[in-house]
Amino acid sequence: MAPPLTDRQRFRNDELVLQVTHSIDRAKWDENRYEAFLDELCGQREYQKDAIRVALRYLLGGEYQNLRDLAFKNFEQSATIAARYGTTLGLEHHLQLPSQLSASLDLATGTGKSYVLYGLAAIMLAEGVVDRVLLLCPSVTIELGLTDKFKALAGNANLRDSLPPESSLISPVIINANQTIVEGAICIENYHAILEHVGSSIRDGLKDRGKTVLVLNDEAHHVANESDTQTRKWKQFLQNPDFGFRFIIGVSGTCYVGNDYFSDVIFRYSLQQAMEQNYVKKVDYVAEGPSTNDPDDRWQLINNRHVEIRRKLKSHKMIPLTIIVTFTIARCKDLGEELKDFLVAHNNIAPEKAEQQVLVVHNNAPDLSRLPYVDSPRSKVEWILAVSMLNEGWDVKRVFQIVPHEERAFNSKLLISQVLGRGLRIPEGWNGEQPVVTVFNHDAWAERIRGLVNEVLDYDKRLVSEVVRDSPYNFDLLNIDYTLEPTSVKKPMTGEYKLLSKGYVDLATDSPSQEVSVEFERAATGERYSWKTRVQHETYSVAEIAQVMYERLEESQDPDDPDPKMRTVYTDQFPVRRLEKIVRKSFQRIGCTKATESMRQKFLQALGTLRRKQSENVRYTPIVNRYRTINTNTRQAISVNAVDLRSHKTIFYTEKTAGVLSQDQVEFFKEATELGSGFKSIKVANYHDFKSPLNLAIAEFENERRFMQHLTDPANVTKYDAWFKSAPVRFYDIDYAWKKGEHPKRGKFSPDFFIKIGTLMLVVEIKGNEELAAPSEENRKKNEYAIAHFERVNQNLKEAGSPVVYKLIFLTESSFTQFFESLRNGSLAKFRSELDVKLAQEP
Repeated sequence: MAPPLTDRQRFRNDELVLQVTHSIDRAKWDENRYEAFLDELCGQREYQKDAIRVALRYLLGGEYQNLRDLAFKNFEQSATIAARYGTTLGLEHHLQLPSQLSASLDLATGTGKSYVLYGLAAIMLAEGVVDRVLLLCPSVTIELGLTDKFKALAGNANLRDSLPPESSLISPVIINANQTIVEGAICIENYHAILEHVGSSIRDGLKDRGKTVLVLNDEAHHVANESDTQTRKWKQFLQNPDFGFRFIIGVSGTCYVGNDYFSDVIFRYSLQQAMEQNYVKKVDYVAEGPSTNDPDDRWQLINNRHVEIRRKLKSHKMIPLTIIVTFTIARCKDLGEELKDFLVAHNNIAPEKAEQQVLVVHNNAPDLSRLPYVDSPRSKVEWILAVSMLNEGWDVKRVFQIVPHEERAFNSKLLISQVLGRGLRIPEGWNGEQPVVTVFNHDAWAERIRGLVNEVLDYDKRLVSEVVRDSPYNFDLLNIDYTLEPTSVKKPMTGEYKLLSKGYVDLATDSPSQEVSVEFERAATGERYSWKTRVQHETYSVAEIAQVMYERLEESQDPDDPDPKMRTVYTDQFPVRRLEKIVRKSFQRIGCTKATESMRQKFLQALGTLRRKQSENVRYTPIVNRYRTINTNTRQAISVNAVDLRSHKTIFYTEKTAGVLSQDQVEFFKEATELGSGFKSIKVANYHDFKSPLNLAIAEFENERRFMQHLTDPANVTKYDAWFKSAPVRFYDIDYAWKKGEHPKRGKFSPDFFIKIGTLMLVVEIKGNEELAAPSEENRKKNEYAIAHFERVNQNLKEAGSPVVYKLIFLTESSFTQFFESLRNGSLAKFRSELDVKLAQEP
């Protein structure tokens, strides 16, 4: 492999992502057929759907012969990739599996990689392109977690029903390598099962079958980082011509070989994006600290921080975890004893309590069996000592502090990504202010840690648009929380449904007791928090399940059906005794004797087609849950990087902006606003003309830039009170639904701008001029649902005696002149844009 680039040759990870073309022959691959499935699988997490779509375009679109083909085409089209690798030969040296349709998906830890893996497996099997899936992972912990998750997804009737009816396979069987890998199976195993000396079904079962097998690699950085002999055999297995694997996708949140970013990433959802959209915790780390060589002083600093975090979490009924990372097992053991002694002496606790609070984690550690239960409400563990490569798949969410005890435990992007990954997950049900994980690094090497963490988190070469909390230009907005209730137009179905043809119901393993989260709200602040506890499930016997199934069958029959056979067609086929055999067989498959409530529902879902006496055309009706007031000062931060500032985004700023930026942004701000720098920036010369509470505003596209230039024009600024650029997601969201092809979809629409003019609140959504020719169905529905939304808002305000009125405008650049003329002459309350008129017309 070619040597890594030097630290001076730095490239942003986003610039190194290989672009997969959108121009795909729909006769070869039509992703629209799976929109309903992706909606059911991923919900509102659009990045998961995008990751699946990109991977499938690459695998099924027919545009690329292999990874080498994709990489070379990107080399020709990207000056950055060409500069990064120098020559195509240099690029190929960095590719892990160039001769196969192989690639990596970079998904930040805590963002649901397992859903992406299942989506890829299910769709490839449904398409019939592959007949088996092999999912390899680096540990038994991950294997068990993935197996449970996949069994639950495979047993989800709604998910199966959302696949196209002509699918080759809709119900994959989930197995491990102790069973034969038959057609339609997803085999989940840790990579040790592929080693030649290990007895498993993988090597024999997949020999010469590779062209019809999809291989998925979870935590794929293990394949690329070859320091360990056995791990290296993972890659050798993938390349082995005895199998001839063609389709290989790896997923990781740490796509690094040391400090070098992977060369085969085709989709990236970074930690920075996940933080900005509140899917993971924010990260704080020590920039400066008191110099001390006394170990007791350092323990006190770390302990004091832990105690402070514990105090803040007290109202959440949650105890924080602090992870201390070492580089060797010997140091891990020594520090564990040192910490226990410190807690006994400093916190005045008994040695037995210190033993309960401290957990030492390494291979063959005596109390390693406690690790899976650390997140339990009954756990007393508050401190974990671990070697630098923490166990992946360890899904504990109450980590609020990470202490790298030695620099070499935290001195590469790979190690930092792995360590941070253990602390980024947000506790279940957390809906208060976005939580923070603190990295308490040593002050002696703070500068190096800062640089590496910034690169991993994409903070370098980045400016952040934030709300100035005490700005006089902040204002309140009224929003509505909805439930989208589906309604449907139904078409009657005649004839008999085929039921329970397999003779059993495919159940996910469940337990009579389960850990759950209960949400509380702080009385003083309204902040919501989560308390975890364990609840007992009601259980049902074989006879009870069979009886309730029989009653459901009775209900589904029409006693007045003109065909006498149809009046008892299902109860004749399935008397209680036969149903008992089906239930018993279902239980035997997963080794249980009674059903939980969720399993009971699975049995009833197996009869779900009986309730669909007709086909449905689904429409979603918004049901108001509550009205709530939010202030512009609660909008989350939004960032822009150097790459985007050179291409299509623009920042607006004033002479006061530099004074409210964090110190680590000032240098790039000066660079980005320097004349002739090549970055797109516009200075509002008179800061009084920047009537927005933001420290700086980001225009996402050229039409937004022109609109904001009009807003800050001296001829217009005296005609309104304040303006506000919203966040793309998760600030002021409006639920809506539309139809993509034949599939109903749901989404959240976030308008671009709010402009306050006395008691008139303008809500402006900027669109391209192309919408005037043929508005998309999605934009029609955004407009339709948003109009209805603001009618409800206005009615609520009127009933409350408020004079404030909201007005929605969908605006293209062709109407900017008329819009701002109406602003100046005071007639915006009656203004209608060309696009408003177009969207109101029948399609």
